[in-house]
Amino acid sequence: MLQDNRRLIFVLGMGRSGTSAITRVLSFCGGSLPKRLLGANEGNPTGHWEPLDALKLNETFLRRQGSNWYDPRLPGLTHGNVDSPDGQAFVSQIATFLQDYVNEPLLLIKEPRITALTEFWFSAARRVGFRIAAVIAVRHPAEVAASLATRDGVPIELSDTLWLKYNLLAEQCTRELPRIFVEYPNLLADWKREISRISRALAIDLTSTRDQEIAAFLSPDLRRQRASTSAEDLRAGTPIVRVYRALSMAARDATISRTEIHSLVSAHMRSIEAETAVEQFRKRFLPATFQAAAATADPGR
Repeated sequence: MLQDNRRLIFVLGMGRSGTSAITRVLSFCGGSLPKRLLGANEGNPTGHWEPLDALKLNETFLRRQGSNWYDPRLPGLTHGNVDSPDGQAFVSQIATFLQDYVNEPLLLIKEPRITALTEFWFSAARRVGFRIAAVIAVRHPAEVAASLATRDGVPIELSDTLWLKYNLLAEQCTRELPRIFVEYPNLLADWKREISRISRALAIDLTSTRDQEIAAFLSPDLRRQRASTSAEDLRAGTPIVRVYRALSMAARDATISRTEIHSLVSAHMRSIEAETAVEQFRKRFLPATFQAAAATADPGR
């Protein structure tokens, strides 16, 4: 049975888009984080703020499907559905994980793979009695591409396709939820404004008594990649830039065109660039033990 005093905010979107920063700021404003978090490293020097147990559950499930976070194919082509035996087993595992936090009035969950696995996570959250909402991180694709290239050596074709995939999924899967889009530079520039936006959109009290800690945490140094305007001009008519502009406007409370985003991403997924991204994923980012499973799956081109 749902209880009004138990809320779960999922922080969704493309990795390297400020999801860690958003999650940490929300935790400063009254949200609770799960136990056993992935710690800081060179890629995220201030911490990831994501639960290791959730990461392990998601990665194990994706590997059984011959997939992982770097897979640019849409999940309907690579994962079982929530009603399958494997899907139901996965939902039960997630529910067991969430059961430890059912007494938290406001739980925060951020783990990059969840954006491709929302049907399982949303089902589990509702099963244990949470009312769910979403904050969707937005960041310029050129900055995300630069970050992924620096951290993991991800080629631009794969980065762009992943960016489109995860942003499309985040937008589609949250249409029936209380949700809000937050652009990463906007958070760094004026976190109080963005927290106020989140609080209003989700009808959640996010009053902070830790302003100094938030200000110290949100150092400008966190944004180590910045988009080049000239690079955007060169790609102004491409689906990725057009989707970014739509999401950026949504992060300023404009109405989003769902059909436009879906059509733009669909066009890209049929492109040569997307075919190249699938090959890059298979050759460079899929463990050899899962190559055979991925090779027999529909490539979703």
